[in-house]
Amino acid sequence: MADITVKAAYGSVVEDEGMLFVGFAAGEDEADGYVLFRQPVGGGPVWFEASDETFGAEDAIESVVAGPKGFEVTIREGKRAAFGFAATVAVKVGPGCEDGAEALAALHGMLGALWRE
Repeated sequence: MADITVKAAYGSVVEDEGMLFVGFAAGEDEADGYVLFRQPVGGGPVWFEASDETFGAEDAIESVVAGPKGFEVTIREGKRAAFGFAATVAVKVGPGCEDGAEALAALHGMLGALWRE
C-alpha cells in the first residue's frame, strides 16, 4: 500500500514558458490531492510534487510502475524527506478521469526509462 494515494478525477498536460507540466488531481478545490510533474520541453530533470509544492523535489523519482488502475511512483531514498518521508505515491486513474489517457501518455513520454508497465 502506498504512503500517499490520489484518486484522479482530472488529468492535465500543459506546455508553458518552455516547461511541460503533467498533472493529476482529485478535484478542483485547492485542498484536493494532486501530483504534478514538470520538465523542460527539451528534456532534463523532472520535478515531482504531491499535493503541495513543499512536498516536492527535482530528480526525486526512482521508478514509476503503471498498471490497469493507474501508477505508483517510488521516491528515491535520498529525496524522501522532501515528501514527509513518504516512499511511494499511488495515483488511481480510472476510466472516469477526464483527460487521464492523454496525461498518462505524456507522462510516459516524459519519464522514459523510469516508466515500467
